Amino acid sequence: MKETAPDDHIGAASTGVAPPQYHSDTELAGTEEMSGPGCSSPLSLSGTLNKRSGSKRSNNDEQEPNVEVTLDLLDDDSVAVRSVKPLPRGGDEDEHHHNTDDSLTLLGGDSKAPEKSNDQSFVRTASIRIKQELKKLASFSKQPQQRRRFDRMQSAAAPALKGLKFISKTDGNAEWPAVEKRFDKLTGSTNGMLLRPAFGECIGMNKDCKEFAGKLFDALARKHGIKGDSINKEELKEMWGQVSEQGFNSRLQIFFDMVDKDGDGRITVGEVKEIISFSASANKLSNIQKQADEYAALIMEELDPDNLGYIMIESLETLLLYGPQETVVRGKESRNLSKMMSQKLKPVREDNPLRRWYRSTNYFLEDNWQRVWVMALWIGIMAGLFAYKYVQYKNRAAYQVMGHCVSMAKGAAETLKFNMALILLPVCRNTITLLRNKTKLGVAIPFDDNLNFHKVIAIGISVGVGIHSIYHLACDFPRLIKADSDKYAPMKQFFGEQPANYWFFLKSVEGVTGIIMVVLMTIAFTLAAPCFRRGKLKNLPQPLKRLTGFNAFWYSHHLFVIVYTLLIVHGEYLYLTKEWYKKTTWMYLAVPLLLYGGERLVRAFRSSIKPVKIVKVALYPGNVLALHMSKPQGFRYHSGQYMFINCVAVSPFEWHPFSITSAPGDDHLSVHIRTLGDWTQQLKTVFSQVCQPPPSGKSGLLRADCMQGNDLNFPRVLIDGPYGAPAQDYKKYEVVLLVGLGIGATPMISILKDIVNNIKAIEEESENALESGMASSGGPVSLHGNFKTKRAYFYWVTREQGSFDWFKGAMNEVAELDHNRVIEFHNYCTSVYEEGDARSALIAMLQSLNHVKNGVDIVSGTRVKSHFAKPNWREVYKRIALDHTNAKVGVFYCGPPALTEELRQLALDFNHKTSTRFEFHKENF
Repeated sequence: MKETAPDDHIGAASTGVAPPQYHSDTELAGTEEMSGPGCSSPLSLSGTLNKRSGSKRSNNDEQEPNVEVTLDLLDDDSVAVRSVKPLPRGGDEDEHHHNTDDSLTLLGGDSKAPEKSNDQSFVRTASIRIKQELKKLASFSKQPQQRRRFDRMQSAAAPALKGLKFISKTDGNAEWPAVEKRFDKLTGSTNGMLLRPAFGECIGMNKDCKEFAGKLFDALARKHGIKGDSINKEELKEMWGQVSEQGFNSRLQIFFDMVDKDGDGRITVGEVKEIISFSASANKLSNIQKQADEYAALIMEELDPDNLGYIMIESLETLLLYGPQETVVRGKESRNLSKMMSQKLKPVREDNPLRRWYRSTNYFLEDNWQRVWVMALWIGIMAGLFAYKYVQYKNRAAYQVMGHCVSMAKGAAETLKFNMALILLPVCRNTITLLRNKTKLGVAIPFDDNLNFHKVIAIGISVGVGIHSIYHLACDFPRLIKADSDKYAPMKQFFGEQPANYWFFLKSVEGVTGIIMVVLMTIAFTLAAPCFRRGKLKNLPQPLKRLTGFNAFWYSHHLFVIVYTLLIVHGEYLYLTKEWYKKTTWMYLAVPLLLYGGERLVRAFRSSIKPVKIVKVALYPGNVLALHMSKPQGFRYHSGQYMFINCVAVSPFEWHPFSITSAPGDDHLSVHIRTLGDWTQQLKTVFSQVCQPPPSGKSGLLRADCMQGNDLNFPRVLIDGPYGAPAQDYKKYEVVLLVGLGIGATPMISILKDIVNNIKAIEEESENALESGMASSGGPVSLHGNFKTKRAYFYWVTREQGSFDWFKGAMNEVAELDHNRVIEFHNYCTSVYEEGDARSALIAMLQSLNHVKNGVDIVSGTRVKSHFAKPNWREVYKRIALDHTNAKVGVFYCGPPALTEELRQLALDFNHKTSTRFEFHKENF
């Protein structure tokens, strides 16, 4: 059986510029039916073996020869080449059929010996190329998971194929005016000529992409026959037209030309290595840059199986077609639901202001009812105390002399007593952890907001101090000094002889203690402000910079030991109260001070009797120090909790909180500490002195491990904890969304380990119950009955590739143990340009290839495949809402405050407009 294929078909399968046609199973099956089952019949195809456009041609530019290819379809579905015969150059196919015996002679035209030799060489080359392409087809057909047509519009790689953009967010010539404006600015001093180093900036590329932009300039210059390192505006416009071209084939050709720097139409291993290095540099992927040789060899091994030493443009496109294999293609119904949800989530403007106010108020109360009732209760208590004192002093003789000023001052003083007592309770961490773990109060009390409530109370104290001080100094005291003798007479029992000036009040015990308290509280409150505590004030003089940072906040807060002592003294020497039972300051403070003091004693006692031994230390890229230590006997904690760490070698007084990254089931404790301040920097320094470069196969820049028999003298470390945190409540949700930003992934790693351990334990309990027959007889309740999580989505977003080393071992372990695929991992490296950008195209190709062959992601070094740029959080929520309708989803975020508001607002939006309820919890640092 013979049939003649179009010229471009066989050309695409060998060396032509057209894309290769990958056959699906149905097409191969159809061919089998034509030849009959179980037989080996020839299939003949003929066409032109076109050379790639832009490749070198002979001077006489002769017409390309045609060949006829005869293929055998074998019993095992493989295809074999029977023969490759040249077709006549000027004749027709009938003339060719009469001369089939001489398969190496071209009929028609001149048949001189040298030409015959050239044709023989051409046919041999064509035969090798065709066999190479058939091997590729066979490799695709033999893999069950790959048995599909690689169609650009239907394959999972379609998004990547529609991409390969050289400029982000461009729309053809619509952006040319902006490019022209930059050209005029950059060429002002170069006589209208744009230099090669400024090309990337001119067309809108990031400054980090200078090397990549230079390669792009060279490729476009070769294509347009431009020599030299400068171009004029017209040449730039031609280049811009090609760079901004929306057709994929055009962009693929540019990318190929960038790799093929000598323009011979072939890509060698050296050229592949160079473009890998440039792409890795543009995306700040230092590890890939170091392994460019290895990855170049991997690409050549896959695309050059015959060891020709080069690959063609079709091979490059084949690599593109690997695409992201995990892309989920939803059915028609799911796509319709997605569109409906998108329409529903669009904001609708309510014209009626009353309805708009009612709806927003209703949403606010629905989302914040816990905070609302706590704040309402607090404000109500303060209002009641203030009104009580105001009325009390309004009915006393002092009111006749000092008027409403004394009532205002005493009312504010009563709220101050209450708030100075209350502000201690939110920082009683042991008590809060106990209430969170052992009671159901967390349903009504927002324990996650304890520090926020602590800050709100501090504002209330500031307002109370202001009112109390101003009304005493600016109103009460002047009225006492200026009062006539008759009016002042009732006041003699409290103040003695009428004072003549302010000094009488300032030198008294009440005045001295009051002024000192105001000064100390002003210092503590100022240094606790975020701009000081986080060291955001960069323009301060060098001596004042010592007043910023965590250390200044930490030590200044201990001034409150003096403040509380003075407050008790101040309360004992009141101007207008002499009876001891009416002096209520100590009554307010007694219980909170005893509770807080007891907690501090327990903290000191517990940390001293529960010593820990450092067993392993590792220093990772990104200034992250990992400490693995022994677990003290009786130290029980939940995933997501944190503990305080003290290192005597750094400071005997400072304790700093860090999330626990080990799981409760582990036999050790671990924390990962990023050096962001003075204390953490010193901690890294003292442990670095003990560490050595890691042995082969171990991650980390420096490492020390006692488990390997090394006798190491680590600095002494004390721990205190554990303490409750928002993330520990993940178990009560069937679906959880875990989001970690940078080092904020620390509590999430512990949770991931715990999820796997709990699922494994539940499965073992079920197996044991079945074996013992307890399942049918209603045996004992499972110890894991409070564990409800059935699905977890983990999103880790980090700027640097080296960050993935922090938890590489833990993530690989979780991925290996998660047999039921309960956890869905999403790692994002924001230094890499978005998928579809030409600057990351080769990285994406290499990533897919290495993951398919070796099961390892080249960016993260784990089994989890990484994504590029930042996640689309709205799409993340939308997908979870579609997959889990009518479900309650726990959203847990740990990281800088920047992302908090976006994630919280998205949770509220989806709560109001979908049947899925997202409950947002955050932990900022």
